[in-house]
Amino acid sequence: MKNAAWVLCAAILLASPGFATAPAGRVVYKWVDEHGIIHYGDHIPPEYAAQEQHLINYQGVEISRLEAQKTPEQLAVDDQKKTEAEQSRNRDRNLLTTYASVQEIERLRDQRVTLLTDQIKVTSQFLEVLNGRLKKLRDGSLHYKPYSSDPNAPAMPDQFAEDLVRVGNDIRTQQQNLREKHSEETTMSKQFESDIERFKELKGIH
Repeated sequence: MKNAAWVLCAAILLASPGFATAPAGRVVYKWVDEHGIIHYGDHIPPEYAAQEQHLINYQGVEISRLEAQKTPEQLAVDDQKKTEAEQSRNRDRNLLTTYASVQEIERLRDQRVTLLTDQIKVTSQFLEVLNGRLKKLRDGSLHYKPYSSDPNAPAMPDQFAEDLVRVGNDIRTQQQNLREKHSEETTMSKQFESDIERFKELKGIH
């Protein structure tokens, strides 16, 4: 209905005396103002130059359309979509050039998962050792001030205090390493599953 309405308006405008004697090449511009009202004329007012524009010929038929100028935000979204599309194409190309079968992807996945699992195991074992050291140090700290209830207890040696701090820091570092490796394991497994599914799509494997 809307398209029919503006075509009718254009036809009426073009049928006016000013256009009746106009040459066949005469065209009309159509634009919408800030209130949503449709306008027609032989030129676009400067204040609407950045909006979507329609060009209508002397028969009332739209012959051209100019998209509205995009905002910086819209341009940024378009750029992001282009980047994602290019990344997707690159991924597909890499999958097809790197692997010959699903089994190859699965073998690589298993190798990397095994390597990461071994790293997690080693880190966990090291944490157990560190926690054992910290327990011994904390038990030993009870013989020194300020942790001992004995008023005559000696002050804690500097080296002992330094060992407490160092082992505590080492534990926190290894705990963070362990969290990162578990996260990496989850992410990697999901990525491989996604690659396998996409490879099957590209190869038409059901």
